Amino acid sequence: MIVNEAAKYRYRSGNLFACGSLTIRAPWGCVGHGSLYHSQSPEAFFSHIPGVKVVIPRSPIQAKGLLISCIEDKNPCIFFEPKILYRAAVEQVPVEAYQVPLSQAEVLEEGNDVTLVAWGTQVHVMREVASMAQEKLGVSCEVIDLRTILPWDVETICKSVAKTGRLLISHEAPITGGFAAEISSTVQEECFLNLEAPISRCNGD
Repeated sequence: MIVNEAAKYRYRSGNLFACGSLTIRAPWGCVGHGSLYHSQSPEAFFSHIPGVKVVIPRSPIQAKGLLISCIEDKNPCIFFEPKILYRAAVEQVPVEAYQVPLSQAEVLEEGNDVTLVAWGTQVHVMREVASMAQEKLGVSCEVIDLRTILPWDVETICKSVAKTGRLLISHEAPITGGFAAEISSTVQEECFLNLEAPISRCNGD
C-alpha cells in the first residue's frame, strides 16, 4: 500500500488527489535486546520509492519538530524512530507546536579537515568520534545530521565537503546498497575537484 498506492496516488490522479498528512511511524535501528527481527534499518529500501519522504530524527526535540513537519506535509512521509532513544534520550521538549524543516541537514559542529555525515542514533557516535579526533589527533571534524533521507540535502553536504576535502558517511544499515552509497556517488560527481581523499563509508556488515 505504501509503495503502490500512497506514493503514487498524486501522480496517478494528475495531482487531483493526494495522500497528504499521511505519516507512517515505525521503530528503527538496533537496540541491545532487539535480536534479528527488531534491529533493522530499512531507510535505503524506502529511498527507492518516488513520492514518499523518509525522515529519521536524532533526539526528542528533533523528533517532535520533524514529526509535525511530516504531518503538515502534502506528501506521505515515513518517520523512523530510533528505538534506543526511546529510553536513552532526555531533553526538555517545548510544549508548544513547532516545526523542523524537512530536507534540510543540520551542521552540528563546524570543522575544516573532514566531514562526518550520519542520521538517527549514529549522529551521537559521530559526535563522539569528532571529539576524540580533535583531542587525540588534532583533526577538526565537521559533523552533519542529514535528518531527511529522501529527498536529502545535497547542497549542505557538498558545501561542507568542498571546504574539508574529505567525507566519511556512517549508518547502522548494511554497507551493501546502503544510503551512504547514494551520498558518496553524488558527492563524487559534484565535488570531484575538491576531494583530497577517497570517500569512506563506516556501516553495518
